[in-house]
Amino acid sequence: MAGQSASIHSTTTIKRPATIDLLNDIKFIMKAYIYDEDSQLSPQDDHDSNQPVSVEELEHLGVLYWSVDSIDQVNSIATQRDYKNRDQIICSPQAMGDIYQEKLDIFFEEHLHEDEEIRWVVEGSGYFDVRDRSDQRWVRIKVEKGDLLVLPPVDKDNYIKAMRIDVADYFTILKDEPKWVPLNRSSETESNPYRKAYVEQIGKALTTSAS
Repeated sequence: MAGQSASIHSTTTIKRPATIDLLNDIKFIMKAYIYDEDSQLSPQDDHDSNQPVSVEELEHLGVLYWSVDSIDQVNSIATQRDYKNRDQIICSPQAMGDIYQEKLDIFFEEHLHEDEEIRWVVEGSGYFDVRDRSDQRWVRIKVEKGDLLVLPPVDKDNYIKAMRIDVADYFTILKDEPKWVPLNRSSETESNPYRKAYVEQIGKALTTSAS
């Protein structure tokens, strides 16, 4: 998907885990903004609209962020959130060869996962895009080495994620055995129970906010 601050209204509260007390030296330096849909550039370009989105606004979307510089800090977060599995993905022309662009195209398709996830960038840079509350705009999260995102489960924190990804080298850390099944958005995924629960809860949050 940086000017006037993007307004994302919600009454939903996303609680940071107690881990943050152990990581009080962590800085918040990530950049997020509304994705510029009018740009004709490649999806791998910035698409910066000059409408910034703050860390607090990301929390309203269910996305938690830290910048960490050691695997010990990552392990601390993973332990407190009861994560058991992890995988490392290297997304680069050198690592993927001829299928690199094909993989980027797959990542860029709007989709959701039913697993709670931590994503920690080991090297390189890239983007994670998530839908805003209106479901009409994308919020682009620009990540670099050391950036860590927690994407909470929809059945606990009323969050559904649709991600479009371009990152060089990152860890994916999950609570349970990963399904690794991206569900591309379609009429079928609109009836997915995780999606339906999210939409129902967002409707309640918006109604409460307007009253």
